[in-house]
Amino acid sequence: MKKTLLVLNDPPYGSERSYNGLRLAGSLAKRDGTEVRIFLMGDAVGCAVAGQILPDGFYHLDRMLKAALKHGAEVGCCGTCLDARAIDVAGLVDGARRSTLDELTDWTIWADQVVTF
Repeated sequence: MKKTLLVLNDPPYGSERSYNGLRLAGSLAKRDGTEVRIFLMGDAVGCAVAGQILPDGFYHLDRMLKAALKHGAEVGCCGTCLDARAIDVAGLVDGARRSTLDELTDWTIWADQVVTF
């Protein structure tokens, strides 16, 4: 089993880094023989906010996270980062949860590879 941790730092919009990280996460999660964990920190915690309303033609990172979760990915959101942005866990997509630096440390040790965006 290939274990991959993706760590996203950039805001959900204004840069394509989080978008590209979630594209890769979703693609990996669909593959047999893989386990995927996604850790959102800094402004990337905004990717997990449910029900994003965007102009036509924009990608929906909340939907991309849901798709990765549907295929077995785990999603942790830095609790300190959520607090700093006044994001309540009740507003996150189903399956994304509040996490900690200790869990990120555990996930980093668990992973065969760590990819950052």
